[in-house]
Amino acid sequence: MRNLKYLVYLFFLSIAYSCEEKGLSQEQEETILENSYASGFKVIQGDGYKVLEVSKGFPGEHDAFNYLVIEDTTVQLPKRSFDAIITLIPSSVVMTSTSHIPHLDLLDESEKLKAFPNLDLISSLSIRKLIEKGEVKDLGSGAQANIELIIDLKPDLVMISTLGGDLKNIELLKQAGIPAVINGEYVEQDPLGRAEWIKFTGALLGKFEEAVKVFETIALDYVEAKSIAENIRDDEKPKVMAGVMYKDIWYVPGSDSWGTQLLLAAGGDYIFKDQKGTGSAQLNYEYVLDQAQESDFWLGASDFPSLQAMRDADQRYAAFKAFELGNVYSYTSKKGPTGGIEYFELGYIRPDLILKDLISILHPDLLKDYKPYFYTKLNE
Repeated sequence: MRNLKYLVYLFFLSIAYSCEEKGLSQEQEETILENSYASGFKVIQGDGYKVLEVSKGFPGEHDAFNYLVIEDTTVQLPKRSFDAIITLIPSSVVMTSTSHIPHLDLLDESEKLKAFPNLDLISSLSIRKLIEKGEVKDLGSGAQANIELIIDLKPDLVMISTLGGDLKNIELLKQAGIPAVINGEYVEQDPLGRAEWIKFTGALLGKFEEAVKVFETIALDYVEAKSIAENIRDDEKPKVMAGVMYKDIWYVPGSDSWGTQLLLAAGGDYIFKDQKGTGSAQLNYEYVLDQAQESDFWLGASDFPSLQAMRDADQRYAAFKAFELGNVYSYTSKKGPTGGIEYFELGYIRPDLILKDLISILHPDLLKDYKPYFYTKLNE
């Protein structure tokens, strides 16, 4: 009897072992596809699927969002719960931030865009052609995106930026059976960290490898540009001020912000680099005048088209040395056919262009033949 029990035990043990070998009794082994700069998301590769984990979808602490991307419907999938499930390959997508648009262009997936809030904001020429053909629906203004229209369109994927008020729509879309994912690229403060989110989009569209190649090309260009400015001595770095006033409050990039990282990488002595924060610091005019009056350059002068327009808006702008020298630059003058500002669309994914723009302005001898892409010097 004891031998019989032992044989039965071995029989069931062999079945369990066989199932385990085939991956039937436990989840498949998963591998993290490491990011180089981004810290807000992970791409995890399983056998026939990817798991996308977004740990920083918006500022502050929150539980991670997990999305399952099914690449092969015949394999065993993880049994844990997910915030959205996407089956490759999506044929229709809705996006809610202009910074998502270049991802589609760079991955050759522009035709998949079916709706967007306020179409006039889009600068991409390839998307504008689709808009002219009536192939992209207008969802209205940002946070008030027409959720009913999205549900009627039944897209395979909705990408939401939490910079607006779209977060509340996720549950509505989930109830309608529409996968909605959060893109938190703007939370990243490393310029290449923001650009690396193209891998997130690539994984969702079945073009992860292509996204990796796009990012690596951009990163190489950025690193090469940064290396050009690394050996500039401190006494050779021009003093740089930034920002403008809104209702008597002067907004400038904080010390840990994306914009500050770019200014410092370009070899600028940023006057407000000690203002803490990843967003904008709020200062009064008197303090800015005291600290920045002798600055050599003024970068990011809002959307003013000329120095005269700045003077007309507020005579106090003329008190700065950079204004007197005419060294005032704006990044908002390059616009699409319907007024969309290209910097806000393409800037996140192309920090290499921004960095080269800044180097060419602050240290023209280092990039003699380079013509700025985003930045424009304001004339009288």
